[in-house]
Amino acid sequence: MHYFKPHLRHLLSLFLGALTLFCIGVWALVFAAAPRGVLTVAVLDVGQGDAIYIESPTGVQVVVDGGPGSALLQQLPKVMPFFDRSLDALIETHPDLDHIGGFVDVVGRYSVGAFVEPGIPKDTEAATVLEQEITDNNIPRYIARRGMTLDLGGGATLEVLYPDRDVSRLNQNIANEGCVVARLVYGDVSMLLTCDMSAEMEKHLLDLGAGELKSDVLKVAHHGSKYSSSDAFVAAVAPAFAAISVGARNTYGHPAQPTLDTLAAHGVQVLRTDQEGTIVLKSDGKSVWRVQK
Repeated sequence: MHYFKPHLRHLLSLFLGALTLFCIGVWALVFAAAPRGVLTVAVLDVGQGDAIYIESPTGVQVVVDGGPGSALLQQLPKVMPFFDRSLDALIETHPDLDHIGGFVDVVGRYSVGAFVEPGIPKDTEAATVLEQEITDNNIPRYIARRGMTLDLGGGATLEVLYPDRDVSRLNQNIANEGCVVARLVYGDVSMLLTCDMSAEMEKHLLDLGAGELKSDVLKVAHHGSKYSSSDAFVAAVAPAFAAISVGARNTYGHPAQPTLDTLAAHGVQVLRTDQEGTIVLKSDGKSVWRVQK
């Protein structure tokens, strides 16, 4: 038996080494699948309009809608490093002035990697100027369609839920009907971005699949208009937070009381830019929390 002891010790060492490698491999898979870092979403205070800044765990920066006027240009340095003058993508949900006005200045002063749009034509000065700026700066353009997924890095993705059809011939007076609806997903946490969608669009999305709408955060459609955020839709999304991008003392009566009542009935915590300024939310992929100023 004396001569076998070294051999047994060798086998034991091999076994322990293999077991260690196995454990390392298992944990490597676990950590590879788990979200890393923090996702940041800022619903920017741009007045009566929409502008949402997204920064993925790996630093990819995307802005969804540009708000009106120069407000976006003023707000971006508050959520980005002061020396940073590049954005990976701009996403236009639809070409109304309160959603694209701010893009004109941003495209002229920031390096933009891509421009994503629904492809709705709009015969306005702002839309024409923006088109020219995108062309002059050689920014690649992409048409958003249902099924498209933008990989933001670090496990964060932006899934396009609508439009699910060609909207290039949509009457420009009803551009809202072709706007981009997207779901931002990071680990177990998600946020639904609803542009200026109407109750009819909400019903259409419910018909396509209510299960894909459930999200922890709802960017309330059309600045809290009474023509959106139906009871059935809010029930399907079942958010903990609702962010309303809206201008103080606006002439449209946004957000409408019926919309606020619906959100309250579902126990949703409402955050409003007209009352609180820019709303910053963060997520580690397991939970979402608001960053207090």
